[in-house]
Amino acid sequence: MPIHEKSLIRPEKLVEHEELVIEGMDVSGHWSTFIEGRSVPDYNETLQEEIAALPGGENIHRCWQCGSCTNACTVNALNPDFNPRYWIYLIRMGMEEELLRDKDIIWQCVSCNKCTYACPRDVVPEQVMKATSHWLELKGHTPKSPSMIFDEAFSEQVFERGKIEDGLVLREFFKRTGQPVTQPWLVALVSGLVKRFPVFYLMKLGLATVFRPRTRGWGKARDAIEEYVHECEERNRRAVGLGTKGAK
Repeated sequence: MPIHEKSLIRPEKLVEHEELVIEGMDVSGHWSTFIEGRSVPDYNETLQEEIAALPGGENIHRCWQCGSCTNACTVNALNPDFNPRYWIYLIRMGMEEELLRDKDIIWQCVSCNKCTYACPRDVVPEQVMKATSHWLELKGHTPKSPSMIFDEAFSEQVFERGKIEDGLVLREFFKRTGQPVTQPWLVALVSGLVKRFPVFYLMKLGLATVFRPRTRGWGKARDAIEEYVHECEERNRRAVGLGTKGAK
């Protein structure tokens, strides 16, 4: 699966000679562009298997590099560096170091699924991007994004009490991300609620943040959910070769 696009060749690997004559022929300038050879000391022969073992990456082996995913990609239309086809190629070739060069933009997938509809091989590129983002996070290559932190705060409240209290979710999110609770937009929102909602409803919201209500008989459901989540987390960690949490 060769890669020919010049845009995908790292600039430092392109070498040009301002003046070069070979066997009497002037090949100066771009005519003498060479691509430096490279060894791959970072080769990870299990990279494809690791991505494929995570939810969403199961069909990565089907890719035949037609480029339909990148051509249909919403993000690629705005940022040419966002290239699902190329990243799938790197994963299948085990070129981990090259993949990590783009770790800060892989997570930008907006899940529009245009790539999935365009793919003739049912690779489901959108899910492969999600699996790759998850792999980066599990391996410690990228910090948790704000959206991931919000999801954790939201999910933990559901698992623990079976109910959602918006104020508690926001407060926990701001705390974990180091943001002040007095966000201008939040102050404006609360001010609007105070003016429009009945007093008894506002009192109910206030009491919920103090007493933290839970769904009746939630204990067994909570235990089952926590067990399932733990199993999924451990399975994903084993898939990328990390073992179980707490293991030496």
